[in-house]
Amino acid sequence: MTEQASVSFGTVRRRFDFRSIEVGRWVTPEEGDRAAGRFYRALSDLLAILKGPEALVSLRSTLGLKYGIGGRPGVAAHYIPATRQLALAKNAGAGGLAHEWFRAFDHYMGSKAFRKLGKQGFASVAWLNSAHQKKHPLNDQLSNCFRTILLNEDGTQPSEFFQCSQQADRQRNVLYYAKPEELCARAFEAFVEDSAPSNTFLVRGTVHSEEAKAGLYPRGEQRQKINDAFRQYFESFGRALYLEKDNAPKDSAVLKRGGVTGGVAGIFSNRRSS
Repeated sequence: MTEQASVSFGTVRRRFDFRSIEVGRWVTPEEGDRAAGRFYRALSDLLAILKGPEALVSLRSTLGLKYGIGGRPGVAAHYIPATRQLALAKNAGAGGLAHEWFRAFDHYMGSKAFRKLGKQGFASVAWLNSAHQKKHPLNDQLSNCFRTILLNEDGTQPSEFFQCSQQADRQRNVLYYAKPEELCARAFEAFVEDSAPSNTFLVRGTVHSEEAKAGLYPRGEQRQKINDAFRQYFESFGRALYLEKDNAPKDSAVLKRGGVTGGVAGIFSNRRSS
């Protein structure tokens, strides 16, 4: 679909099969269509980078979008774990979507990749707390992503990226930048920006921003290793999802239910996980 083609939030929902899309009452139809176009192009870029089917972007239709509703002061975008929604403010600038999407993915994978975690757990937090990981090659690759982000090369100390984030929190007397889910979301941002998306609505600022200069995004050799780990993981994940999709019966509901047994279905399914 070209930029000139008409895009609405209905188009976005049909393409990616989001659970729901809510638009604020103060958003005019023209504003909504402009925002929908930005979402569509950014999510299309994300899909190309992840090399997976549309079900990956919407987390098997469990993820919802909110635009221009219930924003937080000073926050352009955020993920709401309780309702599993990505929320962007009406006048949100470019760059927040990749970060918040990965927080949603991290949350979704918590109970898929680890046992007895509960619905509110993030996979990155579970990994750092040595939770019981479910055996699956893809979970091993996801753990490698977390290890490369959070630990130094020999796995004995926090990474430089982690240490810079801890220092930033100490200076502000908060715990934010050094949260595992925030570290991993910023690392994912860097991976996405280094993949050269076609627009900045998806991500920006991981190289030249003040945060980047302070070490709040990965840099140097660690950044390249994180990029390689994410690339390998999502390429493997995408191949498994496409294989499942190709082998599934011709029933559009199959992928939403978790698809065929075995393969990726056990870790990317909407069925209850133990």
